[in-house]
Amino acid sequence: MRQDAVTLERFYASPLGRAASRVIAGKLVDLWGDAQGLTMLGLGYAIPALDAFGTGPGRRIAAIPFEHGPVSWQASERGNASVAVGDPRLPFPDAFFDRVIVLHGLEETGDPRAYLREIWRVTAPEGRIVLAAANRAGLWSRATQTPFGQGRPWTRSQLSNLLAGGLFQVTASSSALYMPPVSHGLVTSAAEGWEAIGRMLTPGFGGVVLIEAVKRLYAPPGGGAPAPVTERIRIARPTRAARREEH
Repeated sequence: MRQDAVTLERFYASPLGRAASRVIAGKLVDLWGDAQGLTMLGLGYAIPALDAFGTGPGRRIAAIPFEHGPVSWQASERGNASVAVGDPRLPFPDAFFDRVIVLHGLEETGDPRAYLREIWRVTAPEGRIVLAAANRAGLWSRATQTPFGQGRPWTRSQLSNLLAGGLFQVTASSSALYMPPVSHGLVTSAAEGWEAIGRMLTPGFGGVVLIEAVKRLYAPPGGGAPAPVTERIRIARPTRAARREEH
């Protein structure tokens, strides 16, 4: 059963939710720059991530499952919208989106493979997606007072295998949310510091796993080359793809 919109909105309006949003959004912006002129889709409850790209994308659409209930999104810029969708069928044409972000979507879907097939269908050739899911090995998957403590958590290898079987080629992976899931000023105000310490001391054990993959029309058997594990991502130019450091 999916979480309701009121609970999600309340969490992301809290100090802990704002800190979590800031960390995850920072990873995505580091990865894709400002996504200038691109068509972007957010699935699950990806509004905090979509907001981070501001007016860069040519269009931003938040596809919210019916089960969440009504969602308030101040998407006033031209070309932005939120729509209610079923699971897994999406009401969009084939090959429509250049970038897709899945946040609070994969953990609660009833059929992950069918969900990913729909994502593949609406993603443009060579388009890129990011799956952000609660890390089975992290503290946040056990924090039931947060949205990350709901549904099925994932490991990095599980997400990679899912993508490889869905005609996506994994291109980068990372972890985020190393701070404890505690709404305390000393924690939330120093979220970036927790990230730096966590990457150094316990890499791969953040609360969220993020996997980037590219849509291939003809994926090689086994899903192509192995994914580099990316903990720090640098942007060469805002309008170009991110340079990734392999660790």
